[in-house]
Amino acid sequence: MTEKADIGFELVELSSIDLRYEHHRLKSAEAERRLLGSIISYGIKDPLQGVSAEETRILLNGFKRYRCAKQLGIGVVPYQSLGGDETEGIVELLRLANARSLSIIEQARLIDELKSVFRMSISEIASLLEKSKGWVAMRAGMISKMSDVVMKKLFEGSFPVYSYMYTIRPFMRMNGVTKSEVDTFIQATAGNHLSTRDIEVLAHGYFKGSESFRKQLEEGNVLWGLNQLKQSSIGAGNCTGLEQGLLKDLEIIQKYMQRICLKIADRRLKSPSFFAQANLLAGGIRRRLDPFSQAIRSFYDRSGQT
Repeated sequence: MTEKADIGFELVELSSIDLRYEHHRLKSAEAERRLLGSIISYGIKDPLQGVSAEETRILLNGFKRYRCAKQLGIGVVPYQSLGGDETEGIVELLRLANARSLSIIEQARLIDELKSVFRMSISEIASLLEKSKGWVAMRAGMISKMSDVVMKKLFEGSFPVYSYMYTIRPFMRMNGVTKSEVDTFIQATAGNHLSTRDIEVLAHGYFKGSESFRKQLEEGNVLWGLNQLKQSSIGAGNCTGLEQGLLKDLEIIQKYMQRICLKIADRRLKSPSFFAQANLLAGGIRRRLDPFSQAIRSFYDRSGQT
């Protein structure tokens, strides 16, 4: 059944809607609960939006409204067509993004769809969206660096997008953290209803801390790990100036060990002048490795007994 309603949209049966793009949009249980209450009181105020191709209506925007309608047993919903094919509809939705609060990661997922499935170039997408090629390329690159595991956790709403964007991604850029490590951390912490601050604390402990702490987190002891880190942070305020100085030195050493391991594998290091100087420095470091390693092992054992 299709019934014409107010200008701009039509009334369609809920069962006629295709949900193939549902996983391209973020879920939020809290937002959906609020929307459910609003629909109970006032009905569906904004039409669902999608692509109308022949007898198929492919939904692009309004998945929360769809799920609420289904939960409430609403069989007919307002629907607005954004175009006659998927590329046209996705482009139109992206053009409306500012008004429709499409998050940057949802923009990225839809741009990746245009690029990888519909074989559109960065230039073509940028021209249609009236955006710069850099704007489009940045979003396309965001998805290419994301594993299926991470994408699933983000889009199902079990790991905050904010934490991924502003805590995890900087670790990947600055500290040489691998995709595999990110996958493991997000799998371990997702679904625990952690605040963004708690995730930041755990990320520092996981990516910069000891193997024993990482193992505890990977075994599911998330709250234990969080409490350990918070207690350590409180205890740091009771350290003497000498102790605080050594803690800072240890942080710096750990940071630069990770950075150097990443940089020395770079194939762009080629010049004879560079290698001559680097060889002298590397030789000096190598001579100090054994006593340094022995001192760290001894200190690790000693500090672990307190």
